[in-house]
Amino acid sequence: MGPPGRLGRPAIAALGVLALTLGALQSVVEPALPLLQRELGIGPAEGALVANALLVTGAVATPVAGRLGDRYGGKRVLVRLMAVVVAGGLLASVAPGLPVLLLGQVLQGVMVGALPLSFILVRGHLPAGRSQGAIGLVVALFTGGGMVGTLVAGPIADILSWHAMFALPTLVIAVTTPVVSRLMPDDPPLGPDSRVDWPGMLLLSGTLLAFMLGLVTVTSGGLPPFAVGALALTAAGLATCWVAVERRTASPMVDPRMLARPATAHAYMFTFLVTISSGMVLFLVPQLLAAPQDGSGFGLDATGIGLVLLPGAVAGAVSDSVGGVAARRFGPRAVVVAGTAVTAATMISLASWHTAAWQLALAKAVTAFAAGVGTTALLAGTATAVDARDTGVVTGLLVVTRVIGIALGAQAGGAILAAGADPETGLAPESAFAAGFVAAGLVAAPALLVVRVTHAKKTTDKGVQA
Repeated sequence: MGPPGRLGRPAIAALGVLALTLGALQSVVEPALPLLQRELGIGPAEGALVANALLVTGAVATPVAGRLGDRYGGKRVLVRLMAVVVAGGLLASVAPGLPVLLLGQVLQGVMVGALPLSFILVRGHLPAGRSQGAIGLVVALFTGGGMVGTLVAGPIADILSWHAMFALPTLVIAVTTPVVSRLMPDDPPLGPDSRVDWPGMLLLSGTLLAFMLGLVTVTSGGLPPFAVGALALTAAGLATCWVAVERRTASPMVDPRMLARPATAHAYMFTFLVTISSGMVLFLVPQLLAAPQDGSGFGLDATGIGLVLLPGAVAGAVSDSVGGVAARRFGPRAVVVAGTAVTAATMISLASWHTAAWQLALAKAVTAFAAGVGTTALLAGTATAVDARDTGVVTGLLVVTRVIGIALGAQAGGAILAAGADPETGLAPESAFAAGFVAAGLVAAPALLVVRVTHAKKTTDKGVQA
């Protein structure tokens, strides 16, 4: 492998363009979902399936891609992963109906695995200080691409067709991938050997698949309770088998002992708590903006809601870039503490101050920035702190933790509104939204305790070693 610093600006720029385009392709379905349902003649249940197919595949594929990148090299796996994404995008762009579109979405879902692969490349060719900033930049561009996709999907579908909103970013990915391959230095495998723990990989994939299917069906109401319970038991059983297999494997996909280390376990716990809280706000704020004016809300249409949420989307994209730089300058722990404290305080304050649209816009921007800075700083710090051979799988699992946390938060926000809804009208009163905002703040607050425990443990370990 080349020495640190070999990764030049053109290579980072090409990787950034790829991340931006992947983020755009990932987000085009949500704003155009009503149009897709009309054009394809499908109902809300099938529409939810289209929206969730990519989420499920991404959660399953990300840690697998990360581990394969650790073993075979991030560049090699990234190029092959992009070939799958391009195939999925092309299928979606020519899909005559729902089955082909679903297959295209499933294939596109592997794109989330590009994040841990990018972290492998950045860490392998840059010194620790620069790599944290570069990791933040890649995450920021991926998030910013999501914002771009959300904004342009509707106009592209209206002016050209819904097929074009898949075709255009797919073509950019097809052109950019060879450029990344040419500019990016080769990274030899970092693993001790070339063997892959296929049983562990299949069991982890099955665990995540069962969990994500249960999660999205609970959210959409697509399965009866007994079926959801069966999926939960299946996920728990697969997880138990996975841990048992990994403990006995000489070269495991994920070493359970590594996950049990306080610093690693606390990183996952912190990310989980903060993203649950963020997911609650992501769900509650649009619901409040759309609620009727004669009730508790503002009666805004989709365009109006998008304008109110736009500052938050921009702040979230900027925060990912700032998080990596701040982690380098101030240390991940200081950034995480500050971001979490601001996030929790802002969410709790929303319980009282949500009577004007500008208050919601400001609070959404502040929480998106603070939570994004904190989680990205932790991601960048973890990526550069673990053993280099585990960079891909550890960061891949962190990315999956973010996805699961946000999805669970949205589900929790929906449950709070449903519990407080008027039985006759089905509308949630103002008190239900206030309770939801307080709950979001209270979920985020314990993350500070996680950071404190991690710091205390590190201090104790140093004292013992001395």
